[in-house]
Amino acid sequence: MRVFVTGATGFVGSAVTRELLGAGHEVVGLARSDRSVRALKAMGAQAHLGDLTDLDSLRRGAEAADGVAHLAFIHDFGNLTASGEADLRAIEAIGEVLEGTGKPLVVTSGLLTAPGRVGTEEDPADPDSPGRHRLASETATLALAERGVSSSVLRLPPSVHGEGDAGFVPMFIDLARDKGVSAMVGDGSNRWAAVHRLDAARLFRLALEAAPAGVRLHAIGDEEVPFREIAGAIGRGLDVPVVSVAPEEATDHFGWLGHFAAVDMRATAALTGKLLGWRPEHPALLPDLEAGHYFRTA
Repeated sequence: MRVFVTGATGFVGSAVTRELLGAGHEVVGLARSDRSVRALKAMGAQAHLGDLTDLDSLRRGAEAADGVAHLAFIHDFGNLTASGEADLRAIEAIGEVLEGTGKPLVVTSGLLTAPGRVGTEEDPADPDSPGRHRLASETATLALAERGVSSSVLRLPPSVHGEGDAGFVPMFIDLARDKGVSAMVGDGSNRWAAVHRLDAARLFRLALEAAPAGVRLHAIGDEEVPFREIAGAIGRGLDVPVVSVAPEEATDHFGWLGHFAAVDMRATAALTGKLLGWRPEHPALLPDLEAGHYFRTA
């Protein structure tokens, strides 16, 4: 297939690009800068100039493709509502040109299941989930299945880890390095789901190749890692003490990361495995932390 990939040079997107190329597909990546163009060419992919807010560019890229993987997202943690609205407009633009073609569209989402229990692929998006800013995008993507698009939603967990990670785990590491302690909220019994980025990339490829229309997929390697174990691994990696922070003091210690330090987001990928034969093969989160690459400094 000729696959149009948004976010093709990002942490997960670059792994998806390489996974698709390695399987014999042609990749055209959305590029908003000369640096992105060079990165795509270095991987063996083509570049399509534009960005997430250039809807005409998105339409042209999707129209010329046999399938689309949408991974780009504006990670503005100060205004995630606006980020979600931009994401929805991008999906609607791509959907317009794919309508009636039967072509695959795989859209990235977060875990939109209810906190505090193990979420499954059958769970609809919960309006109280931490990723609720993606709720409208997920709903719109699944609705495209009724308009002749082989659309699917691929939910990613709080931690997508591996070499080059710039997400929540390195943010907590930077905070621990700055504060001199690795902290958890309360006893740290809240749990995170996680996946290695290379396993996630393989699932994106499988979804493009074989996912039925209208399904939710879960890229879950670790179903539930206690946050106290994450904090412990960070403490060992930095050689700093591990401490407990009372829930009412979480914002003072963590800032805006306090919510994520306390959230309980567990999930399973059992149905995804049965549907597409996907199984995680790369290191789980804690062994990846213990490997040491997260703690290297330039």
